[in-house]
Amino acid sequence: MQVNKKIDAPLERVWEILTDTRQWPAWGPSVLRVDSPQRYICSGLQGRLKTAVGIWVSFEITNCEAPVFWDWKVAGFAATGHRLKKLNKNSCELNFELPFAAFPYALICRQAANRIARLALKK
Repeated sequence: MQVNKKIDAPLERVWEILTDTRQWPAWGPSVLRVDSPQRYICSGLQGRLKTAVGIWVSFEITNCEAPVFWDWKVAGFAATGHRLKKLNKNSCELNFELPFAAFPYALICRQAANRIARLALKK
């Protein structure tokens, strides 16, 4: 399952938002805080995040290829994939890929995509 969103901002700007762990709480409805040894993600990065229900869970970036995609595991389980496709100089398409079992999470991903679009337009 995928959640897609066209964003009227350069791909590089959206990639910066997606990969900056300090910004995850600003766009991720399920993320309250992030504890990471570095600000920007890369393959193999491990950390933890505090969920909206107040529980800390581990995460690991399993694949990251800038500025195209990143995948991760949360609490040891495959979670959303994050994909960007350049449409032109000033727009791109954001795709969240969800495991089939995470179908209900699509509503949260739609909200996240809308928040990312707003953040991308601020700068």
